[in-house]
Amino acid sequence: MSIDVLKAHYGFSRTPFGRDLAPQMLHRSAGHGEAVARIAWCIGERALGVITGEVGSGKTVATRAATAALDASRHTVIYLGNPAIGARGLYAAIVSALGGVPRFHKASLIPQAADALAAEENERGKRVVVVVDEAHLLAADQLEELRLLTNAEMDSHCAFACLLVGQPTLRRRIKLGTFAALDQRIALRFAMPPMTPAETGFYVTHHLGLAGRTDTLFSDDAVALIHQVSRGLPRAVNNLALQALVAAYAAKKAIVDESSARAAITEITAE
Repeated sequence: MSIDVLKAHYGFSRTPFGRDLAPQMLHRSAGHGEAVARIAWCIGERALGVITGEVGSGKTVATRAATAALDASRHTVIYLGNPAIGARGLYAAIVSALGGVPRFHKASLIPQAADALAAEENERGKRVVVVVDEAHLLAADQLEELRLLTNAEMDSHCAFACLLVGQPTLRRRIKLGTFAALDQRIALRFAMPPMTPAETGFYVTHHLGLAGRTDTLFSDDAVALIHQVSRGLPRAVNNLALQALVAAYAAKKAIVDESSARAAITEITAE
């Protein structure tokens, strides 16, 4: 079904439950707000932080909201979203992001990355924030390289803040004895909690409001069922809510009721 048909039927001004929201338009659940505040603290301390959460829990969204709120004239954010680049790739990506041309040999690339990070702060007066997404996929040597980079000045000072963002397996991996040195350097650990039933209701209402509907469009039973199946994970709520709107439209209903939500669940779980 065309999304334009759905928008016309419900009188939406934009597609609801989409991912293309500006940070200021995001719904602030308690967990999201706490994550943003803790990430901001970590950045201010030039510390190493680990943000974990289930798939679709909003950890990347919270990180994006925290970095978007930074003063761009005083911060440089380097986002690394592909751990498959290898250990050398991490250094090369940092050098490239800071305007340099990565040296070929890793032995000379390591000090080049450290110098580039220091220069960004000392010469340009900007604090660097390195965000490594999907960090649970980092290889052991990449985790060790990140630790060495944060330890470039022998604990006296770190030239940048580093955020490792990933699934719960990341937290468990770092606890292994192999990564004891990295584990000891972590100043922030935060696990994204799921939304409560009430927060899921506010979340659905918030997104419908952004799309131009401030009246009641989802019944309480529908929201309760969506929360139960989604386990309060925002991305799953988005998928179920949008599919429930389609089901209600197909059944020619003005309200998304429990049966529409159940039809959406059947549709998604059957895929």
